[in-house]
Amino acid sequence: MNINGKSVFITGANRGIGKALAQEAIERGASHVYAGMRTLQETSDKRITPIRLDVTDRSQITEAVSRLNRLDILINNAGIAIYDDLSSADVIKTHLAVNLLGPYEMTRACLPLLKQSKGAVVNNLSIVAVAALPLIPSYSISKAASLNMTQSLRALLKSDSVTVHGVFLGPVDTDMNKGLDIPKDSPAAAAKGIFDGLERGEEDIFPDALSAQLAEGWRRGLAKQLETQNSAFLESLTAAK
Repeated sequence: MNINGKSVFITGANRGIGKALAQEAIERGASHVYAGMRTLQETSDKRITPIRLDVTDRSQITEAVSRLNRLDILINNAGIAIYDDLSSADVIKTHLAVNLLGPYEMTRACLPLLKQSKGAVVNNLSIVAVAALPLIPSYSISKAASLNMTQSLRALLKSDSVTVHGVFLGPVDTDMNKGLDIPKDSPAAAAKGIFDGLERGEEDIFPDALSAQLAEGWRRGLAKQLETQNSAFLESLTAAK
C-alpha cells in the first residue's frame, strides 16, 4: 500500500494522532485527505478537506461519505478514554459507542468505495486491547472488542481484496494520555509508524517505541495463530458452498 496518490479519510482529525496522520499522509503524497472532525478547523492546504463528523451520529457519517468520489484508505482514529472503575454501565456504553460502533459504522458506510479501489481499513487500537489497563477499564473493553471486530473484518473482506489493519498504539503524548506520567511518543512519530506499517503491508502495526517491543511476541503468539486458523476455517466453509 503506497500512500502516494491515494485518497485517505481520517476520523478524529481535530488534534493529536489524527491531525498528525493527516499531515503525514500529505507528506507521503496522498492526493487528498478527508479530515473528519467534531469541530471544524480551517486549513490552508487544499489537499485537506475538513468534514464535520461525529462517529456516533449515523446521519453525519452518511453525509460525510456522500462527499467522497473515491476512497483508498479509511483510518478509524476517533476515540475516547475516560478514567473509571467499572461502576457505571453508561461509561462502558459511551466507550463502545465511540470506540467500537463508530469504526463499525464508518467501515460499513465506506465499504462500497473501498471495494472499488481494493483499499484498506486501518483501525487505531491500543495495547490495552490485549491486556486491560485497570485505570481505564471501559476503554480497555472497547479496544478489545474493536480488536475482535478488526480480526473478523479482515477475514470477511479478504475476498473483496480490502485489507484490514489493526494499530496497537502504546503511550502517545496526546490529551487522552495527559494524566499518565510515563514516557510517550509524539503524535508525529506515531503517525509515521502507522503509515510505515501500512506501506509494509503489516496486518498488525506496532508504531511506537513501547508497542514495538511487543510486536514479535504478538506475531508469534497463540492469539495470532488462532486468528489465522479461524480465518482459514471460514475460507474452507465458504469454498465448500
